[in-house]
Amino acid sequence: MKLAILSRNGKLYSTRRLVEAARVRGHSVRVLDPLRCYMHISSDGFDMHYKGAPIADYNAVIPRIGTSVTRYGTAVLRQFELMGADTPNPSDAILKARDKLRAHQLLAAQGIGLPTTVFGDNPDDTNDLLSMLGPPPHVIKLNEGTQGAGVMLTEKMSASRGVIEALRGLYAQFLVQEFIAEAKGADLRCFVVGGHVVGAMKRQSPRGDFRSNLHRGGTAVAVEPSADEIETAVRAARVLGLGIAGVDLIRSHRGPLVLEVNSSPGLEGIEGATGFDIAGMIIDHVFASHAGVTAKRNRKPASKNAKPAVKGKAKKKTKATSPKPKAAKAARVARPRTGSRTAL
Repeated sequence: MKLAILSRNGKLYSTRRLVEAARVRGHSVRVLDPLRCYMHISSDGFDMHYKGAPIADYNAVIPRIGTSVTRYGTAVLRQFELMGADTPNPSDAILKARDKLRAHQLLAAQGIGLPTTVFGDNPDDTNDLLSMLGPPPHVIKLNEGTQGAGVMLTEKMSASRGVIEALRGLYAQFLVQEFIAEAKGADLRCFVVGGHVVGAMKRQSPRGDFRSNLHRGGTAVAVEPSADEIETAVRAARVLGLGIAGVDLIRSHRGPLVLEVNSSPGLEGIEGATGFDIAGMIIDHVFASHAGVTAKRNRKPASKNAKPAVKGKAKKKTKATSPKPKAAKAARVARPRTGSRTAL
């Protein structure tokens, strides 16, 4: 398989691990800075150049696109898609996940648990908006922030109004959510690959902070999520169209609630906490998906000259001797295998 990884920095842990895993499996892999990719678009076809030379014929592309380059990065990914490359996370799916409001609307429409959320624009509506949510504490989030940036906790109604007023003065879009006190500053990161939870970790916020992101000094330990948590994570990734996702859940009295679905989840924390070869699982999934798509494309249609089936009595089906298989679980947590542990 000829594989491209879209990443601004080939030295980042996640990018390096994906390259290593691909090469160990015998695949050709190249890291491409999406900002150095430029496109030719016409009704005659699509072309791409990279640093002065044409690039084409990639079988698959793994996007590792940062939030600061979301628009251009997804445009590059879309160009690859139009040129025939497969990807576990399509450009449209990434755009859905990066827009927190849109993601919450899509997840809520499918009955997936979320913290109660409000969103509004006009300053005259702030008091009524907050009354819809209920009394503080409130969590106020920028609509497109990541890694805990742009997330604030307010403990008084006046503080909530003040933060909202300040954000509106900056023309920033934001969400206001209920604070889940029973979570005690912890959340779960469920790593989904190809419809399965392949690893999970519990992240705990540092003293004096309610944000559990590892980039904010949080700590992480491997956990085995419950059946409800696994189902919620898998469904959330599926609703947004992501083959690879880091689904952040919070445990509440009413069950697991989705905080965020990350379309470019980091590997260092999850591999360090679980010891699983998550990068290898991603490469295996991308290769299997590409092989399946290729086989489907190459499948020959039935010949026009094929004889129609003879009408008549159908043969009586013999009862199968093997028992009927039970319905498979929506997802499973991967177990460590010999030689699959990642050095910490």
